[in-house]
Amino acid sequence: MKDAEKAPFPLDGGRAQRKRPSKTRDNLIYAAVWLACAAPLAWLAFRAFTGDLGVNPIETLVRQLGVWGLRLLLVGLAVTPAAVILKKPRLVRFRRTIGLFAFAYVSLHLLSYIGVDLYFDFGQLWKDILKRPFITLGMAAFVMLVPLAVTSTNGWVIRMGRAAWSRLHWLIYVIAPLGVAHYYLLVKADHRPPLVYGAILAVLLGWRAWRAARSSP
Repeated sequence: MKDAEKAPFPLDGGRAQRKRPSKTRDNLIYAAVWLACAAPLAWLAFRAFTGDLGVNPIETLVRQLGVWGLRLLLVGLAVTPAAVILKKPRLVRFRRTIGLFAFAYVSLHLLSYIGVDLYFDFGQLWKDILKRPFITLGMAAFVMLVPLAVTSTNGWVIRMGRAAWSRLHWLIYVIAPLGVAHYYLLVKADHRPPLVYGAILAVLLGWRAWRAARSSP
């Protein structure tokens, strides 16, 4: 579990567990996680197809993709505490799937902003990065998230070595706060949602800090 806590996309949780659930049960749980992660995207696509994205459909699409990316990042960070508290170490193995879905949503969030909102005007994108702090923070978070997604496979752990791989994946503890700050600065009126996500993140990071302090000699 100690290694698994170090990264958002760990390799396997619960290898030491003696009694393994059946392969069928494993596959069903994995399918449920996959469907739960994909469902918001399907719902957004349906709403877009039926013209149900409100008076500003582009803004709704871009924002909702980003919000779901942030939500899944937080869910991924919540898996390890849940696995420890519930004494279900095998839950940790779903963090990689959740993390990669988070990356997919964030990528679509950025792509929809660049393509649908800016019409691939990269000059304007660069101006936004320099002049609009919430875009600066969001772009920084995305740039740091890319190597985590790319190196999420077992093969990359072997290439890099577990210690270096784990150090790289500690970036998630920078990325998640940047994501919350990006959302907070983006919102013009109701700041309650990003504040709620910030509080959840603080609890998750606080739990890790408490656990690390407890295990220190």
